[in-house]
Amino acid sequence: MEILSLLAQGFAIALTPTNLAYGFVGALVGTAIGVLPGLGPPATIALLLPITYGMAPTSAVILLAGIFYGAMYGGSTTSILLNIPGEAASVVTCIDGYQMARQGRAGAALAVSAVGSFVAGTASVVGLMLLAPPLAAFALRFGAPEYTALLVLGLMMVGYLGGGSMTKGLMMAALGLLLGMVGLDPIMGSPRFTYGVFKLSEGFEFVLVAMGLFGIGEVLVNVERSTVPEVLKTRIRGLLASREEWRAAGLPLARGSLLGFFVGVLPGGGAIISSFVSYAIEKKLSRHPERFGQGAIEGVAGPEAANNAAATSSFIPLLTLGIPGNASIALIFAALLIHGIRPGPLLVSEQPAVFWGLIASMYIGNLVLLVLNLPLIRLWVKLLEVPYAILAPFVVVFVLVGAYSVNNSVFDVGTTIAFGAVGYALRKLDFEPAPLVLAMILGPQLEAALRRSLIYSRGDLLVFFERPISAALLAVAVLLLLSPLVRWAFERRAV
Repeated sequence: MEILSLLAQGFAIALTPTNLAYGFVGALVGTAIGVLPGLGPPATIALLLPITYGMAPTSAVILLAGIFYGAMYGGSTTSILLNIPGEAASVVTCIDGYQMARQGRAGAALAVSAVGSFVAGTASVVGLMLLAPPLAAFALRFGAPEYTALLVLGLMMVGYLGGGSMTKGLMMAALGLLLGMVGLDPIMGSPRFTYGVFKLSEGFEFVLVAMGLFGIGEVLVNVERSTVPEVLKTRIRGLLASREEWRAAGLPLARGSLLGFFVGVLPGGGAIISSFVSYAIEKKLSRHPERFGQGAIEGVAGPEAANNAAATSSFIPLLTLGIPGNASIALIFAALLIHGIRPGPLLVSEQPAVFWGLIASMYIGNLVLLVLNLPLIRLWVKLLEVPYAILAPFVVVFVLVGAYSVNNSVFDVGTTIAFGAVGYALRKLDFEPAPLVLAMILGPQLEAALRRSLIYSRGDLLVFFERPISAALLAVAVLLLLSPLVRWAFERRAV
């Protein structure tokens, strides 16, 4: 009953005209970003971070969260109509969704995708509401050694965001740790890695790094692509699936929702992994696996439910442990820090308005997205026909204005441009910038927790192994680190 009372307070906050407007704008912008290939939620959230400075914390997180989970809805439109995923998590939807569109079943595919996204998103919000408070209460038992072990585990999981190569992911994480160390020592207060540049004593502003890597970097890469997506010329009739198609989609929707929720909770898991795993499971369980790749409705329903459920549940480690699991969540983490709110075990008790207001806004946001998605499909199709050469200059100008507005500093504009060039180079070399961003956030926290632990134990490293929780977390981190070697050994034996 206490949860229902707190949720009612959350709805009172989320239903205020201001927060309702921000939730609607976030859902609308997120859907549009999901539809447009090549931008993505991390870049959009990075661009809008400076705008949130003047907002109330609850309004800011409602807006940014709406962009994140709204993009999961919009990504299916391009997957089905263009065979191009608007969002990385919608890659799997291309396989059967586009085939359904070619067979004149685009309306059914879009309807199942929208309804499945709504069901999975709402179910995941219920899980978030029920699971987050007890998990936060458990995390209150953590001391500095436990936090150190947890952050080490988080960094190991960051390695899996490296685009398929854990080595590249860990290399990016190491670079992020180095960038996070620039500035003043958190314990002694002495400058380090500043090379006599006074502005560097403040460290690299996370917002500037994110806008450069995800904003300018994405634009430079996308401008190079000369191919123009061709929208499938098909009539989107009715936007309703048949009774047989709904019956076939029912169980995949349920399985995808459950799978996505649990995969999304894991740092480094998220929507992309859950959608691929869901597709593999549906194909394995199907009585007619040969239909997959030829327009099977199950191949749309399962992955779309999984990626939307994972998008919502990825807020759990952020809100309860203070660990962001992907680039978009890391940017929302930064937005909370900017507003003086530290995500973690104390958030639920110390900032109930932010926590329960966000939960309530997600219920409303999922309903808004369902209402928006189907009627506006024809508008999204028109949006896809806007040349990227027209959109790109607007994005760059928006990034540079946002960078200047952070501190009214030309130095910040130069920093953003420099990291834009870095982001472009990383993509050309097939490195993902997401691990760098996550490590840049986790690194200072890890250093502070590690040094507090060593001060507490007077330099005795055994403190991490004498406490059961920290020892177990470190053991899991070691297993993750060794997993590529184990996989390599099995492959060698197979040969």
